Amino acid sequence: MPGSNVVIVESPAKAKTINKYLGDDYTVIASFGHVRDLPARDGSVRPDEDFAMEWELGDRSKRHIDEIAKAVKTADRIYLATDPDREGEAIAWHLSELLREKHLSDNRDVQRVTFNEITKSAVQTAMANPRAVSQELVDAYLARRALDYLVGFTLSPVLWRKLPGSKSAGRVQSVALRLICERESEIEIFKPQEYWSIGVGFTTPGGAAFTASLTQLDGKKLDKFGLPNREAAEAAVARIRPQAFAVASVERKQSRRNPSPPFTTSTLQQEASRKLGFGATRTMRTAQRLYEGVDIGGETVGLITYMRTDGVSLSQEAIESARGLIGSHYGERYVPEQPRVYKTAAKNAQEAHEAIRPTDLHRRPESVASHLEPDELRLYELVWKRTLASQMESAVLDQVAVDIASPSKDVVLRATGSVVVFDGFLKVYQEGRDDAEDDQQDRRLPAMEEGNDLTQGEIAPEQHFTQPPPRYSEASLVKRLEELGIGRPSTYASILQVLQDRNYVRLDKRRFIPEDRGRLVTAFLENFFHRYVEYNFTAELENQLDEISDGKIDWKTVLRDFWTAFDVAVNGTKDLTITQVLTTLDEELGSHFFPAPVEGGHDPRVCPVCREGRLGLKLGKMGAFIGCSRYPECRYTRPLAVANDENGEVQEGPRELGNDPETGLPVSVRRGPYGAYIQLGPAPATAAPPPPPPVEEPPADDKAGGKKAKAKKKPKDDTPKPKRVSLPKGMAAADVDLDTALRLLALPRAIGNHPETNEEISAGIGRFGPYLKHGSVYKSLTPDDDVLTIGINRAVDLLAGAAKKASAPAKTLGDHPKTGKPITMGSGRFGPYVKHGSVYASIPKATEPDSVTLEQALELIEAKVAKDAAKKGKAPKEAEPAAAEAGDDAVKEKKAPAKKTAAKAPAKAAATKTAAAAKSTKTTKAKDAAEAKAEDAKPEKTAARKKAS
Repeated sequence: MPGSNVVIVESPAKAKTINKYLGDDYTVIASFGHVRDLPARDGSVRPDEDFAMEWELGDRSKRHIDEIAKAVKTADRIYLATDPDREGEAIAWHLSELLREKHLSDNRDVQRVTFNEITKSAVQTAMANPRAVSQELVDAYLARRALDYLVGFTLSPVLWRKLPGSKSAGRVQSVALRLICERESEIEIFKPQEYWSIGVGFTTPGGAAFTASLTQLDGKKLDKFGLPNREAAEAAVARIRPQAFAVASVERKQSRRNPSPPFTTSTLQQEASRKLGFGATRTMRTAQRLYEGVDIGGETVGLITYMRTDGVSLSQEAIESARGLIGSHYGERYVPEQPRVYKTAAKNAQEAHEAIRPTDLHRRPESVASHLEPDELRLYELVWKRTLASQMESAVLDQVAVDIASPSKDVVLRATGSVVVFDGFLKVYQEGRDDAEDDQQDRRLPAMEEGNDLTQGEIAPEQHFTQPPPRYSEASLVKRLEELGIGRPSTYASILQVLQDRNYVRLDKRRFIPEDRGRLVTAFLENFFHRYVEYNFTAELENQLDEISDGKIDWKTVLRDFWTAFDVAVNGTKDLTITQVLTTLDEELGSHFFPAPVEGGHDPRVCPVCREGRLGLKLGKMGAFIGCSRYPECRYTRPLAVANDENGEVQEGPRELGNDPETGLPVSVRRGPYGAYIQLGPAPATAAPPPPPPVEEPPADDKAGGKKAKAKKKPKDDTPKPKRVSLPKGMAAADVDLDTALRLLALPRAIGNHPETNEEISAGIGRFGPYLKHGSVYKSLTPDDDVLTIGINRAVDLLAGAAKKASAPAKTLGDHPKTGKPITMGSGRFGPYVKHGSVYASIPKATEPDSVTLEQALELIEAKVAKDAAKKGKAPKEAEPAAAEAGDDAVKEKKAPAKKTAAKAPAKAAATKTAAAAKSTKTTKAKDAAEAKAEDAKPEKTAARKKAS
């Protein structure tokens, strides 16, 4: 019997946690995220009708809305307890609108409640202080949704017509793509400059050794390029060698280093990327689980506060808790006199939310480790340490700079270093860096005094070259977007994911590299829609959305101003010809696709076939490509890529890397039907077919229709096959060198012994990608892990997660209403699934397994049965689905009983054909069974099985 109060939240996990904090008079039910959205078709937003918007229920929302409606009918009060941000407010508004349309909110009190953390006190406090749905926040959501829709559905058709094969990346995503492409262009035009440095080893009178760097020569201070080449460096070495040196001055000063503020969404994503190797999506998914609640000893508890926030402030309660914990565990020296108060620097910060912090700092990471998945524990520990460190005393460092000079002071060297006098917050946490730096300040110097004579040691000149700016990592790109005021906490993960899903960029060694199609779209937008990919314009639009949420500006005014100019820009491209587009893009991207030849090299624009035509960008139905200007006389084409051989061709065939030093066999990169791979040894020569056997006159009985003469067996090919290994996903074939290839060929490699079992853990690449092996246990590596570099600690973490999932018993959801047989939920090699009899149905990735209800399981199973039946061309049987592979359990295919034939086959040929077909079917089934059995020993499924399931 539903309670008289109904509380609606987004997710079942959140509902499960909150339900334990409220009494029997409350029914907590989930909406399963957004219940309505704009239909993905033209006309969902109508500017001519004052931006009227059409909404429709999601594919699976009807059932959830029906359940909510059923619960609400007997309720007196309805509480909308969705997340405390714009998206949460939008979901609350959609729910209230649906309830109003169904007349379910008539004579019922509908109120909005928000809480920053899912704890008993926070939930009860929120329920005691409800409010109305904020129309200002809803207006900001409506404006953002309309803007994104109008840009996507207006710009995409322009791209389809003028740039076949392309589509809009999105309003904000296009700006992020521009950042990545511009950085790549900077790298391509970068000219490295040579410079030298000279380090000299010295020994103090006490026998301590250290190194100093040359800073002055012949009375002139050397800048970075003071020694531009080898000749200058050797001349400086000749000046240093005969000199005697002494300490000219010792400069000491003390500095304080303050802790970083607690996490916002952006800084959490950045640090998780630097320190844990997590992508933005993985970080937010893990943080969501920590926020919504984790089972700790039979009690479901939210471990961190809301994870989508721009705020850096902490509640007074959290500050006092942190100071008490610091004093009791680290000593009063580590507690600053006054609490640290942080203020948001970003001018466009969202609503004043608290920073991301543990809901209870006394819940230390080691005390909850046994209840968390490895990813959850690592992220919780990161949040816990950062929060605690933010309220600790500053670190104190003694910085020392020592000048060392020759008697005439014409040669001066300097050594710098620092000593940590008091570690302060560094005892708990130190912020990571986006890119490694050579920080000599962290070196420690021996005690020296002015006038000390020093003994000269080795002189080490070192050549350097200036480096191009680094490609963006997920952390540095999020940081840059935040600096520019582009996007919001809840959008960063989706921005990066969309760019990868549409193949506009790829992640290689955790760095973004633009694909050629991404550069093409960016060049088009910059030339024909420049204003809409400008950083300032996009940031200003974000500011206007913030002003809408503050009630300072009308949301339709913002839409009108944007649409008026945007519509003119789109209409201005109607008369734009493909030739004009190609000419513009060819000029813009010519230096990329046709790099300037080295001295004496061939012109990359000359057609390699006819030697007369000029190569340039072309457009076809399938997208852009490179072709000859003399078409149709010359039909030379090549993919849209940079030529990588001396003939101006994009090399698709084998690329020789060198010889294996052990075997002397050639090592090459090749491309097969399943992607690029490394091969050791030459391709086996195609043997000439054996001569056909002499034609013999068959025996008389064979001529008369007796037995056929047996064909001679084909001789067995004993030619040894070369060793091959597939490239890991994300590794580009063009980037593979001999060293990397040899390391891949040497796989599997031993990582170390497991600390508990002492059994060896190895890493390798199999049919299903990179994996770890520990005894009989296999575990696939994540996209963020490198099979060549993964260490023992990370390997143990991954295997622990695999073991935890494997040991989890199947959960019974209930009995099937037709068969009475149980429906269970489990997790197998291919992910979470629900099972009924011999039917396995995978749980969608977007659905939290613990939130699956019996009704949802029935839907998944029925859909799987219908899908299997459609493949076989049969109507599905009720409650007796066909077998499907989804988990770790072996699934045996049931054999249909043979039907009795009513009549004999009319001809012997038909009987023979039927027998052959039966034999073929039997062989195929046996083969399938053998393959399924073999796959149980593998860490992942093949693409074909993934598609089938």
